[in-house]
Amino acid sequence: MPNADSTQQERSAAAIRGYILFFFLIILALAVAWRVRSVLEVIYVSSLFAVILTPAVTRITNLHLPRGRRFSQLTAIVLLVSTVFLGLGLFFFFALPPVIHDARQFAEDLPKRIPSIVARLRRLPMADKLGVDAVAKRTEDAASATAGYLFSNFPTWAERIFNVITAFILCIYFMLEGDSAYRWFLSLFKEDNRIRIHRTFAHAESRMSRWLIGQATLMLTLGVTSTIAFYFIGVRYFVLLGVLMGLFNIIPIAGGLITILIAAGVAALDSWTKMGLVFAFYVVYINVENAILIPRIMRNHVNLMGLTIFVSLLLGTALAGIVGALVAIPTAVLVSCFLNEFFVEDKKLLADQTDEPAC
Repeated sequence: MPNADSTQQERSAAAIRGYILFFFLIILALAVAWRVRSVLEVIYVSSLFAVILTPAVTRITNLHLPRGRRFSQLTAIVLLVSTVFLGLGLFFFFALPPVIHDARQFAEDLPKRIPSIVARLRRLPMADKLGVDAVAKRTEDAASATAGYLFSNFPTWAERIFNVITAFILCIYFMLEGDSAYRWFLSLFKEDNRIRIHRTFAHAESRMSRWLIGQATLMLTLGVTSTIAFYFIGVRYFVLLGVLMGLFNIIPIAGGLITILIAAGVAALDSWTKMGLVFAFYVVYINVENAILIPRIMRNHVNLMGLTIFVSLLLGTALAGIVGALVAIPTAVLVSCFLNEFFVEDKKLLADQTDEPAC
């Protein structure tokens, strides 16, 4: 019979081989994930929006119909998707024609107005040291090369459109079969952890769904107010700029800054006064939004600090560009829920046990 020492050595050797194999499996999994990162990005975005939209589907299925009937899950999803497409259709029917008109007019006017812009810039102090002529030349080259850029990058744009369609289809599949996958995922954990994970996901789902409603409200508010303000200021293409302000506001902070710079640049085509009024409008709106709208609409919905939102936007943009910025806030909500459940509460419990104040 083998002695105890040899048995222990064999077990240690087997454990070491297991650790080495596990290490290489992790390396292989990370390499595969890196190779298919674009697919994983689509899957993550679609699953995230499925989680956000699932409460709306649940509300539709809980509606009481005559004779005690209720909508099935598939019918509720079809109604939700139909409502979204109806809203988009109405938006495109009423808002798209003036937007297209403004965009076409802007593309035609920009090359003609560059000389007047350069002349106005030359009257600024230290204009010669700012390289105005070089900037103007590059602007003209960029305007003339836009069509070529769009044509040469058509495969990239086609791939993005395909990814959007794929994410939409996956989102529907996740809403239809997500419960089964979710139950299988929970079955991987012990019962105590299973209850905590389910509770955390339920809390995160509620907060992310309310984030979508709050964000849509802020987008609509900024789009409508900016369109009206640009109209009274006399900014050209005010419909196009107002729609862009509303749409880009889905990316908090960064979206508004980008579009207001575009609007100010368009206003500067006419006069510095209009540009100043555009900036003044945005300053007033930001103060009203931070003081009134965000506390009432978003803070109770998302419950994240401004620093957390800003850092998550930076990380999301660095990792996945516009898509990363789009899902940065709900991802931060999900992470914060798990941190609060598995770290903050444990820390409080430890403080209670040791009679020390929690940090």
